Amino acid sequence: MNTLQIHQQEVICALATPSGVGAIAVIRVSGLGSIALVNTVFKGKNLENAESHTVHFGTIQHAGEIIDEVLVTVFKTPKSFTKEDSVEISCHGSDYIIRQILKILITKGARIAKPGEFTQRAFLNGQFDLVQAEAVADLIAADSQASHKTALNHLRGGFSKKLASLRSELIHFASLIELELDFGEEDVEFAQRDDLRRLINALLETIEPLINSFDFGNAIKEGVPVAIIGSPNVGKSTLLNALLNEEKAIVTSIAGTTRDVIEDTMVLEGLKFRFIDTAGIRETTDLVESIGIERSKAAMEKADIVIFLFDTEETFHENKELAKSLAPTKQVLYVLNKIDINPAEAEKLQKLESEIIAISAQTQKGLPDLTRKLVSMVHKQSAGDTVVTNLRHYEHLVKTHDSLTDVINGLSLGITGDFLAQDIRLALHHLGEITGTIVTDDLLDNIFSKFCIGK
Repeated sequence: MNTLQIHQQEVICALATPSGVGAIAVIRVSGLGSIALVNTVFKGKNLENAESHTVHFGTIQHAGEIIDEVLVTVFKTPKSFTKEDSVEISCHGSDYIIRQILKILITKGARIAKPGEFTQRAFLNGQFDLVQAEAVADLIAADSQASHKTALNHLRGGFSKKLASLRSELIHFASLIELELDFGEEDVEFAQRDDLRRLINALLETIEPLINSFDFGNAIKEGVPVAIIGSPNVGKSTLLNALLNEEKAIVTSIAGTTRDVIEDTMVLEGLKFRFIDTAGIRETTDLVESIGIERSKAAMEKADIVIFLFDTEETFHENKELAKSLAPTKQVLYVLNKIDINPAEAEKLQKLESEIIAISAQTQKGLPDLTRKLVSMVHKQSAGDTVVTNLRHYEHLVKTHDSLTDVINGLSLGITGDFLAQDIRLALHHLGEITGTIVTDDLLDNIFSKFCIGK
């Protein structure tokens, strides 16, 4: 048994619920001997004789003193989250009680778990692969329906199955080419080059949508950034307040009131949006306002969607030219505001320009049309059920794509099997790094250190 396996068997404990006073807290214990260890301080049923997945009422006692009445849940290997013997102690949520129980467990031989150590053990014991392990953290952090759905898909193996299929097909051809190298002097081809070319092209067609989904996936995870841009006094701050349904930004009739970037989030139809109110863009000699305008342009650069707000036909044409110069690669939504003041002009503009959405931020008329359009613009970026949200996965997919492209180029140039084998090995390596088939201690420490303690 190596050091890593011995380390995995140590009894660890940690608070699995959020810290702070609450009605209930759950303390998780895992490792070889964890059931026997808890049994020494639990007065009720003999936990060592208990069936797996059973709950037992009793008390935690130490030195003849009752600490708390608790419910203890027993999980026996391999039918637990970590695949080790595990116990979960549900106690009252007093900070004092939690500290006392953890202190008692430590005096009995347990140690406090490191961040993500329970999930790391689950991965090392084969409960799931590295993509699924990382999805655990994403599922905990999910704050919208879309991010929850994506994390759950990854946790249930949707992404992993795609990668496993790619890797198994590639391994088959890699083994044939390696076989050729063993018979190098006999000039034989076990791997048909046309079949290999078809396979690599098929793999590239699968990987490219995954790579392209990253921007969409990252937006789902972090929130879709939407910059509200326009001239001073067109109602940008009023629109932000209307969308958020709160007085987030100061609104006055004085042009140039907003001098800095104001940002807040909301969820629309399961998607998280980050709305950014910016300073009105215009020529100015005011130093503070000039800084605000530069920040507006920077916010627009970072946004996925730009709302260009205007309130007259004149400002529409100005904003359209501005959009072409400042946001040539962005998704732009032209929004006519203040239709309650001049409905006739709004009707005229909408007939001329079908892309315009007309609203009144003041009365909130037309706001549902705006939010529906924003949601549809995000869904257009979707690449299907499997979406890449993790930068580490994205980087290795890009490297896999590069290696497979080198294989295609090598086939066109007629290079020898040893060079083809090298590029295929690189592609297999990068696919293996994503799922954890190929893994280092440094990589695991980096990934799991970002988890919360108790998970």
